[in-house]
Formats: sequence, C-alpha cells, structure tokens
Amino acid sequence: MYPNDPFNGGQQPSASPSSPPPQGPQGYASPQPVGQAPSPPPVAPHKSGGIWLILSIVFIVLTVASFAVAVWAYINYIDQRDNVDSKVSVAVTEAVKAQADKDAADFLEKEKEPNRQFAGPDDYGRVSFEYPKTWSIYVAKDATNGGNYEAYLNPVLVPTVSSSQQYALRVLIQDSDYDKVVDSYKSAVSKGDLKQSSLTQDGLTGVRLDGKFSSDIVGSAIIFKIRDKTVTLRTDAQTFTEDFNALIATVTYNQ
Repeated sequence: MYPNDPFNGGQQPSASPSSPPPQGPQGYASPQPVGQAPSPPPVAPHKSGGIWLILSIVFIVLTVASFAVAVWAYINYIDQRDNVDSKVSVAVTEAVKAQADKDAADFLEKEKEPNRQFAGPDDYGRVSFEYPKTWSIYVAKDATNGGNYEAYLNPVLVPTVSSSQQYALRVLIQDSDYDKVVDSYKSAVSKGDLKQSSLTQDGLTGVRLDGKFSSDIVGSAIIFKIRDKTVTLRTDAQTFTEDFNALIATVTYNQ
C-alpha cells in the first residue's frame, strides 16, 4: 500500500494489463524504439508544377501565333510592294507611250506644213485648195479629151485605184447634173447611213454628207456645182476628217 495521495483521493490507480501505453502530447508522434531512425514528417503535395505547364503551353501558343502574324504581315507587305511597283511601272509605261504618241502626232502635223496647192483643169473651173505637203497625188483621169476628172491624194503613197480602197481625198469633177449627183445618195440618207447638211462657204453652195458611203468607206464629202459640172471632194476615212475640214476651208474655183 502507498500513502494516500492528497490529489488522488488517497489512492494510486493501478495499471491495467490491457490498457495501451501512454501517448505523448497531442499532435506528436509516438516515441520510436531505441535504435530506429525517426520517420520524416509527411510532406504536402506541391501544385506549382501544373502552373508552370500551363504557362509553358500559353507561351508556346503565343509564340506560334506571333510568328504566324509576322509571316502573314511580311507576305502582305511583299504583295503590296509588288502591286505598287507594278502599278507604278504601268503608269510610267502609259505616260511614256502617251508622250511618244503626242510627239509623233506633233511631228506629223509639222511635217504637213507648209501646205501645197492643188489646181484642177482650167476648163473645169480650176478647182483649187491647199493640202498637206506629205500627201502624194495621182491623177487617174485628166479630162484632156473630156469626160470626168479624177484625182486621188494620200499620205506618202497613193494605193492602186479601187472603189473599196480608202484614200485621204478623192477629187471627182463630173460632167453631170448637180441634182442628179446629189439624188444618187438619197437612199443612203433615207436609211440613215449618211447625214446630209447644207454647205455655204464664201460663195460655195452645196451639200455635205457624213457617214457610211459603203461597207469599206466611212468618211465625209462635199458636193457643189461649177458651171455645168459637179464637183465632189471626199475623204474615205475618219482618220483624215481634221485634214479634210481644213482642206475644204481653202477651196476656190473660177466662176
């Protein structure tokens, strides 16, 4: 028997054989047997590895996207540069061609001057007018023995005479009635192939025809009367309209 413990009611509790050994303070591991290494405390799992993986994927995606945008921008730049270069080249070519065409036209106009003087037979009223010096003349019928007078004018060389051939100017003085000659175009005027208008110029009275004379001839003509003769001046192509208008403004004849 032990003396009474004043704090335990005078009795000392006896240990039960089946009771578990006493534990250390709460939250601490039980004492390890002598000679055995202590167990390390449990380690909480790390979550930083998943975050780095996500950041790596995002970085790769952004890098690839940036590269794709850079490639697209470069290709677009090259395309725009080529388009601009092409447009500039076309514009320069067109400007050079336009200037060359203008220079050529100016040269041809200057080459026509000074004008030469045409004069028909005296017996046929001596029809006269000025024409470009670059044009040549071919007289097919000179009316020496009567009949019609025919002359053809064309730049540089006069082609072989043909009804379908185009000439810069045809000169026809017919021994025919003026009204009959004008009436011969009435059908074409009625169909609208030709447009007829009155011609009055420094004592010169007649008609002017503009349009389609045949399937091969589209031009202008003036018809007027001299004494008992009828004169027709005609250009066979609209290319010569400006020269034709300048030419007929200089027409004179003997009454």
